[in-house]
Amino acid sequence: MILFVSALAIVMIASSHSADKKVYEISKLNNEVKEMRSAFVDGRSKLQRLKMESTVLAKMKEKGLATSTTPAKKIKVKSQNN
Repeated sequence: MILFVSALAIVMIASSHSADKKVYEISKLNNEVKEMRSAFVDGRSKLQRLKMESTVLAKMKEKGLATSTTPAKKIKVKSQNN
């Protein structure tokens, strides 16, 4: 009887340790998800700033490029019917 109760206690302790490990792993993964989400949001906001027209114009000016003063021309291609 005492042996059976001791075996049950050992199983219960092992189960408790296993549950604690799983809780720790879940907590670690949740923190990793939060960090990745934060990095994603930072990257997305940086990309949005880089795509702004004023930023693009400033980068163009640094490289010596300027915006076109003449409007774009439409090119029409006539199809050849045989």
